Amino acid sequence: MTTTTRPKATQEEHPITKYVRKDRIPHIYCPACGIGIVLTAFATALDNLQYDMDKVTIVSGIGCTGRASGYFEADGFHTTHGRPIAFATGVKVANPELKPVVISGDGDLFAIGGNHFLHAARRNVDMLVLCVNNFLYGMTGGQQGPTSPTGAITSTTRYGNIENPFNLVSLAASAGAVYIARWTVLHARRLTKSIEKALQKDGFSFIEAIAPCPTLYERYNRLGTGLDTLKLYKEISVIRNFSDPMKAEIDYSSRIVCGEFVDEEKPEFTQRLAELEARLQKR
Repeated sequence: MTTTTRPKATQEEHPITKYVRKDRIPHIYCPACGIGIVLTAFATALDNLQYDMDKVTIVSGIGCTGRASGYFEADGFHTTHGRPIAFATGVKVANPELKPVVISGDGDLFAIGGNHFLHAARRNVDMLVLCVNNFLYGMTGGQQGPTSPTGAITSTTRYGNIENPFNLVSLAASAGAVYIARWTVLHARRLTKSIEKALQKDGFSFIEAIAPCPTLYERYNRLGTGLDTLKLYKEISVIRNFSDPMKAEIDYSSRIVCGEFVDEEKPEFTQRLAELEARLQKR
């Protein structure tokens, strides 16, 4: 009896594998964490656009999301706590040909880093700020942050948060961002499309991605598993494109307002800086 040896099936490489530093795998993220979906959406957007990776610089701060700059095959900075936007501004001013992409969390960007966010948006510095909002400080123990909902249980608000949270899309709009969107990680395709748009904008773009932290936020607030949270997103999310960002609330008891809220054009900071330098040289 003769036997035939069949060649082993070859597995086709995943399209986004080329954007990932394989020596950093496996990643550090907890099961059902939403950060992986956000990073996949970002890599997919890069692939869909066939973006020149020599023109993108990924900057991140401290926290779970802050590890993002180390996972991509691109130039990157893992910066000090709350300072990624300041570093990204320096990158853009030093080399206006680069597109800085800040990927970080709600605590890093809007607590200690809140001042940098406001002024980079006001100046309209060309960068994309991608914020993974899981409503607390994930890496350092689940403390209350500036987006923790009123009444939320965290490690530092054991009897419920008594502070009002930031509405991040409203904050971005009032500061002057030229592109603003919010999606949950359940809206992965819409999130990807928004990232594609933001990468092609000339100015300060902001995208908020609502993501579960099942290890801390969901557990503290008895919201169930990561899958339960995604089901909740499906039940309560409503899409209100280009509605008033002031009214784009997040309330787990009723609804999460998602969509694109701002898409406009304004003069960009480094272009104005170059124009100023040209005028000074003529004097």
